Amino acid sequence: MSKVSIDNAQHYRWGKGCDGWHLLRDPDLSVIQEKVPPGAGETRHRHALARQFFFVLAGVAELEVDGERVTLGPGEGRHVPAGRPHKLENPGPDPVTFLVISSPASHGDRIEDDRPS
Repeated sequence: MSKVSIDNAQHYRWGKGCDGWHLLRDPDLSVIQEKVPPGAGETRHRHALARQFFFVLAGVAELEVDGERVTLGPGEGRHVPAGRPHKLENPGPDPVTFLVISSPASHGDRIEDDRPS
């Protein structure tokens, strides 16, 4: 097994200038490092099967889960149970870098959620 980093992981772009790197892509477990620029974020959505854990490495993120907002700084995280509407945003002046760990993998399990927060 070789080591993995954003230098050799599969990269993808999403949203408005956001980056992601698949550090581990397995059907049972997904580990992704993402970087969100100031003012950007994802749309509210949920996952039918996947539960997720968001863990901030740098910057400050705002994570909304079921309409409840929590601010996460470096070294802080939050669990999102399967089926719960959520979205992560970067309200700060600096990029936010975080890990999102999903079990099982969340790809193909995303359901857009347009209910008000």
